Amino acid sequence: MTPTRRRAGHEARSSPRGSIWAAGGEDLRARLVARDERALAELIDVASPWLLGIAQGMLQDPVEAEEVVLEVMTIAWNRIELVGAEGSALMPWLLRVTRNRTIDRLRARRRRGSALAAASADPGIVRHVEDESRIDEAGAPGWHVHRSVHAALDSLPEDQRTAVRLAYFEGLTHSEIAERLAIPLGTVKTRLRLGFGRLRVSLAPIKDWVL
Repeated sequence: MTPTRRRAGHEARSSPRGSIWAAGGEDLRARLVARDERALAELIDVASPWLLGIAQGMLQDPVEAEEVVLEVMTIAWNRIELVGAEGSALMPWLLRVTRNRTIDRLRARRRRGSALAAASADPGIVRHVEDESRIDEAGAPGWHVHRSVHAALDSLPEDQRTAVRLAYFEGLTHSEIAERLAIPLGTVKTRLRLGFGRLRVSLAPIKDWVL
């Protein structure tokens, strides 16, 4: 799937080629390496709708797709040094990570489906299979990431969680969030800054599992 299948409401938004596909991506990468949170906000604004379209198209589950996008943005923030200094490499790298994380979830689904199918042939082993599946999932990095993302989002105050979801998962700009929530633009920026700060702390333990 090409990233042209963006969410409704984003069709009029300018293409990201000027900022993360072409030469401009080098500057954005440098700002991310320098831990510029404004660069992260720009990356989320431009890239999230594209990444969400890919994940949702593969998973056919909007909630899981949103979780994938959050994972990918966390990876981008924590592991940006893995992207080549050539700025044009940034968006292809994000697309590749999104695809890989989505494939991991599809594989986990198949494992769960196979276990349940085997159990259905003998009701006496249902509990055993469920226990084995639970052990397997709990020991897999993907499961820890999935659980950590849920916990991190749930731990945010409601106002910060709402702002983060609108920015990450609906791809709204700061101005659009301010309009949607009927709050000042400065308040939106503060909520996103505080929310992402909390997420960065909460998700720091999983950054070594994401690639």
